[in-house]
Order: sequence, then structure tokens, then C-alpha cells
Amino acid sequence: MANRANHRVLLGCGLLCAAALLCAEPMGSEAAEGPQTTPTAPASEAKATADFPVVSDARLAGDSKQTRFILDLDKKIDFRAFALADPYRVVVDIPQVTFQLAPGTGSAGRGLVKSFRYGLVMPGGSRIVFDLTGPAKIANSYVLDAANGQPPRLVLELEEVDRTGFVQSLAPENRPELKPAVAEANAAVVAPDTTAALKPSQAPDARPLIVIDPGHGGVDNGTQSAGEMEKNLVLNFGLALRDKIEQSGKYRVVMTRTDDTFIPLNDRVKVARSQSAALFVSIHADALPKHEGDAQGATIYTLSEKASDAKAERLAEAENKADAIGGVSLDEPAEVADILIDLTQRETKTFSNRFARVLMNEMKTTVRMHKHPLKSAGFRVLKAPDVPSVLVELGYVSNKGDLEHLVSENWRNKTVGSMAQAIDTFFTKRLATVGPTK
Repeated sequence: MANRANHRVLLGCGLLCAAALLCAEPMGSEAAEGPQTTPTAPASEAKATADFPVVSDARLAGDSKQTRFILDLDKKIDFRAFALADPYRVVVDIPQVTFQLAPGTGSAGRGLVKSFRYGLVMPGGSRIVFDLTGPAKIANSYVLDAANGQPPRLVLELEEVDRTGFVQSLAPENRPELKPAVAEANAAVVAPDTTAALKPSQAPDARPLIVIDPGHGGVDNGTQSAGEMEKNLVLNFGLALRDKIEQSGKYRVVMTRTDDTFIPLNDRVKVARSQSAALFVSIHADALPKHEGDAQGATIYTLSEKASDAKAERLAEAENKADAIGGVSLDEPAEVADILIDLTQRETKTFSNRFARVLMNEMKTTVRMHKHPLKSAGFRVLKAPDVPSVLVELGYVSNKGDLEHLVSENWRNKTVGSMAQAIDTFFTKRLATVGPTK
């Protein structure tokens, strides 16, 4: 148990350091295809948004040997461009901007680029992610001044290379064959002793902490239908659920995101683990490909290395690709892998399954449920070994009836109420059984 406690302290320190490094880099931007569809912001925030650089056009030119990307701006900006392997991608990080691009921009590729996405990846920073048709290196990248009636432009020139040339062009931390050595070097760095700075002036809050995780965000739109994006639907739902839970005063609530920001999957798990969460609830909305027919209703997923059915496996695979969509590494952190065999995970799985059943019983009284409402699959976002976790698919955006519910405030209020009641029932029974500590 002492080793696990030390592991948590080190993980918490690492998370703080990572957050500090991210905030130190100049990046930023709004996300969405076409007009902004983020939740309504206060007037002060809306005024601040007007001060961000504006992106008015983005386009590709060239062929399968050399491809150029051009981004039109209203002012010059700094940027950082780098490539990633497996799958082949190029990422461009820029300060936060306002994207004013036509709907569908980036969905059609050209030359070495299959498609590209863009959006807010963190407060103050935006990201553009290019999916490549094969290995390609960044031959040149620069920003042009406004001239001859043309606006300032960011230009990225890509050139075809073989696999060896591509890997050699990567930064050491992104080169597949060097990642183990880089990880060992990072692990050898001793975390600073922060115990002296962690002396609370008052008794810690003993109320159970619940983490609500609205899926996707920023550069990752999630599923889409009829102009509605999953990232916005689940964020609005998550914020409403947070407000409802906090009304009782019995719980503390932390959101993995409160705006249109991309959060890597591992960071979502770290939020729960670093704060010793008592429950992790990830909120999503599914979509079914047309060739698979139609489906409707809410589904509740728990973690399992073996999926309960083919559709659950498909969904888990799709959700687990979120980091690739956002342009970050898909490596499983060692601190999670090392603990997965711990007996704690067995207890956690028991509590996760128990909460899933309680949640289903509450939701079915007010919400249309899927014909098989309880499923399991290998969702990476549910892999915290010591935090009971579930992933709730509120419905299918590909189903007309479900989509009408997902955009309905009345439906959202009823569903939020049933989920809050399930959380209260779960903790009432759990605390009565095991006492007030986790």
C-alpha cells in the first residue's frame, strides 16, 4: 500500500509539471467545422474572443510528391510543426485563433494529405492535425507577411519520403525505436519534494469526489449529424449534471473539461486518479454507420478486455483513437500498466458494475434505453485501476428520435435528474457498507 501511495504522489507531481509545460507553450483556438457552435460564453469572454487572430481560409495544393498547406490569417502568428508516426500525421500548434472556415473544410484531402482537422486543444492554444496518405516529412514551414493585397499566411510544405526517412525526421520523443529510452530517462528524473507546500490550512473535504468527463472536444468533434456535434452535446449535458450533483452539497465535482478543449485520454484518467476520485463518469453520444442499420437508446459501458459484443468493440476502438485524432501519442502510461494486475482493480471493477446497474435502473424510468443497456469493452478512458468508472452513451446522433432528445433541454433535465439520483443511491449504499473512506 505504501508503494501505491508513493505512486499516486509521483503521478500527481507529474501531472502538475505537465500542466505547467503545456501552459508555457504558445498555442490556441476555437474548434468546429464552419461557424462556432461552442456553448454560450459570458459577454466578457465573447469580447476577448474577438481579440484572437482570425483564420479565414485553409487549403491544400500540390500532388503525391509535394503538397503545400496554406492558412490565411488576419495577423502573423508563431507556430510549431512536427510529425508523428503510426499513424502518419503532421501536427501544427498555433496560438488560440478563431476559425472562420466553410463547413467541411479539411474533410477532402489532396496529395500527401488524406484530411485535416482543427480546433482548440487547450486554453490559449489551437491545433491542426493532418492525416497523411503515407510517410512524408516537413520540407519547409514559414509565415508570410501581408503583401500585394494578400493576407498573412502560414505555409507548410510536405515532401514524400520512405519510412526510414520519415522516422529519422521525427523528434527523439516521437521516434518509435527511441521511445523506451526516452521513457526510462524521464522516469529517472526525481520528482521534487512538494510535501512542504501541501500543508492544508484546514481539514480536507471528506465528501466523495466525482469526475464528469464530457467526451471529445476541440480538434476532436466526435460523431456528427444534422449540424450537431457530439463534443457540444455532451459538454452541455456534463455541465448540467455537475450543477445538479452540486446542488445537494453532498459531493465534490470535477470536470475534465468545461469548454471546447481537446483533452488526451490519459489526462482524463489522470484527473480522476490524481484527485482520488470516488467515481468517474464519461459522457458520450454514439452514431451507427448507415450500412449497420439503425439503433436507439442510451447504453452504459464498463471496462472489460473482452468486448461484450461486436458493436461494443467497434465503439471502444473508435473512442480509443481520440488521441490520434488530437495528434498525441497513443502510448499506455507505465504507471497504469504496472498497477492493472493489482487486487484493487478487482474491487474497482465490482463497484463499476454495481454503479452501472444502479444507473440503468434509474435511467430506464425516464430515458429510452438501448435494447441491451449494459455492455463492456476495452475503453482506455475507463482504465483507472482504483476509480470506479463507467461510460454512458446518451443515445445515437444517427437516430432522428435520439437526436431530438439530445438537443432538448427538457430531456436533458430529466436525464440529468435520473443520473444524479443514481449517484446518490450508489454512494448511500456504498458508504453504509464500507464506511466513509474509499
